[in-house]
Amino acid sequence: MTASTGALLRKAGLRTGHAALLSAFVVFTATPFAWMLITAFKRDSDLYNPNNNPLWFNEPPTLAHWDYVLNRTPFVQWLANTALVGLAVIVITLLLAVPAAYALSRLLGSWGERLGIAIFLVYLVPPTLLFIPMARVISSLGLQNTLWSLIVVYPTITVPFSTWLLMGFFKSIPRDLEEAALIDGCSRLGAMARVVLPLVVPGLITVVIFSFTLSAQEFIYGLTFVTSTAVKTVSVGVPQDMVRGDIFFWGPLMASAFTASVPVAVLYYLVLDRFVQGFTTAGAFK
Repeated sequence: MTASTGALLRKAGLRTGHAALLSAFVVFTATPFAWMLITAFKRDSDLYNPNNNPLWFNEPPTLAHWDYVLNRTPFVQWLANTALVGLAVIVITLLLAVPAAYALSRLLGSWGERLGIAIFLVYLVPPTLLFIPMARVISSLGLQNTLWSLIVVYPTITVPFSTWLLMGFFKSIPRDLEEAALIDGCSRLGAMARVVLPLVVPGLITVVIFSFTLSAQEFIYGLTFVTSTAVKTVSVGVPQDMVRGDIFFWGPLMASAFTASVPVAVLYYLVLDRFVQGFTTAGAFK
């Protein structure tokens, strides 16, 4: 065997191994979505028959579960509530985290680094330790059983992490760019808006995805602060109102889970490259 032949075989082996690994990863990540989709279209007689293949249709598919979810439950209202809370949390997080991160990374020197770490430590406190005092705060504000209770509480989780994350982006941008903008007549705020923010778009996208995902999947605060069915979000409404005692109606549950998860998955796919840059702080400055 010549050296060139051995090199070709090694290259082919590496490609085959890479393809096999990628295929295994795709199957691993796609199986839950396929399972949910198949279950959502299965008839109950097919779904609850232990002798039938759970990964295929043994009887003709049906739309009964989707009709139940969309027409006989407030699932659409839960989706709207989730979107409203998520958008509000995104706006509040950006309004608070962007100036805080800029000030800590640009204006306070070494003290900014210490304060950034202290702020990040707040994010590490588990919600199970905070939901009782948070409940007292929400009660004092008179926001019980409203979406405003979630809009007020969720930024206490998203803002510390987002501030710490954005600090890394602001530090990666040379000060010379801002100084040039200041010499050209821009104010400090104008230099940040016109020069710095366009360069930290990957970080801003990461903050948006993180804030929306947390708002959509958070359970403890949503369960504690919201009790009315019409005010619930998807993460609370589906397991609490669509499960009857110890009976799980898997068809409607999988239909609602698939409907709620697909938009988030599509969002991740569309901004995947920027999202990866956000967590690696790579490519923040070009």
